[in-house]
Amino acid sequence: MKLLSSLRRGVLLAPLALLTTPALAHLGYPDTTSVTVRRGHPEDMFLGATFGAVISRDSGKTWSWICPESMNYGGWRPETFLWQPDGTLLAATGAALIRSDDAGCTWTVHDYFKAQGLWPMGLASPPANPSRLWVTTGRSASPNGIFRSDDGGATFSPSLRSDTAVFTAVKVAPSDPRRVYVSGGTATGLRIYRSDDEGEHWEEIAHPFPEYSAGSRPYDLFVLRVSDTDPDRLWARVSWQGWTYVLESTDGGRTFRSVLHPEGQERDAIDEYLIGMEVSPDGNTLWAATPTRLFRVRAGESQATLLPLPDGNACVQREGDVLYVCGASRVHDWALATTTDEGQTYTPRFNLPDTRPLACPAGTPTHEVCRPRWPQFAPTIGADPSLPSEETGDGGTVDGGADAGTADAGTTDPLPEPPKKGCSSATGLLPAACLLVLSTLRRPRRRHHPEN
Repeated sequence: MKLLSSLRRGVLLAPLALLTTPALAHLGYPDTTSVTVRRGHPEDMFLGATFGAVISRDSGKTWSWICPESMNYGGWRPETFLWQPDGTLLAATGAALIRSDDAGCTWTVHDYFKAQGLWPMGLASPPANPSRLWVTTGRSASPNGIFRSDDGGATFSPSLRSDTAVFTAVKVAPSDPRRVYVSGGTATGLRIYRSDDEGEHWEEIAHPFPEYSAGSRPYDLFVLRVSDTDPDRLWARVSWQGWTYVLESTDGGRTFRSVLHPEGQERDAIDEYLIGMEVSPDGNTLWAATPTRLFRVRAGESQATLLPLPDGNACVQREGDVLYVCGASRVHDWALATTTDEGQTYTPRFNLPDTRPLACPAGTPTHEVCRPRWPQFAPTIGADPSLPSEETGDGGTVDGGADAGTADAGTTDPLPEPPKKGCSSATGLLPAACLLVLSTLRRPRRRHHPEN
């Protein structure tokens, strides 16, 4: 009966979704999706979002919008960004490696991967050596590779190539930058690729996950984190029969055990895909984010805790002893907050209505493409639609120092559109109707019991 009522309510409300603006009809709710703090410059923060990105250069006092059209990622959205000490911003979008040297005013697509038809998925750089970059590619039914740069991403060379494997993610051990982990898979199963010598040699470790393989194979293995202090301790996620499991290895990726997983009748506890996770400096507390909620798991506890906030949108990133958490402005009046007590209390850092357009030099893509879109976009996040004076620069400033680089007004070819599924395969106003109908069918969230 509850399902029938939900369906009827969704059908009745669906026509209202036709009033949704085109931007939101395509992207769903306007939300933040990732947090990146510039290495060595904690006053600089960059938030990925469903509507492009927002950037702050003054410890969160002001926030400025960068539209997705200027960032050259088309229908693909980066899951994470990397902000280097010299001011370079990078992201692997799933279709390209994009880069900005001028604090987001100009974005370019790296020719090395574009020319070979490679689709970058994973990106990592060790804090001790930011000029070293690792990129993995994951285009199905196509040759892929693990690529290394020693000059900050100006040039790349292959460290490992394969005609059969897909490489989903890459992580470097903070305590030993020689140790590199890559997740992926072939037609015969999932793999962890491990190097102990910065990519000179690779060990391929097969993971059949027999405990999950009855009747179907697990899929989508992603390495997520490596311990700050122990290069043999790492975490990954894997999917099986529509559920996501967080795995931990303490032997360098050779074996894994599940530390956060749906089990038996508790499967409704986490009824969404787990999209990211973070761990404490000692590795004994784990936070796992779904698209809407955040869970915490402590070592020795018999169950995971569903944190009261955020609600409606979530992501998590740790910087030192501070957790940066995405939230939903439409629900609790912040889109980014920080916590120093493991999610018990939060300090709001950003609310969507506080956004202004990024002030960039005339001729740069963000100025020419994003600024005209601001009056139409601003009402969708509750922001002031008026354009700030370019002379006063009250919509944000561009750092003109050596670490900001110089603006380049060049453009790049459009990127390939990602494969579409379900509601996202519809065009025009239908995605908004799908979103509204699906939102009425969400199951109640309950606490989840992980394995000891």
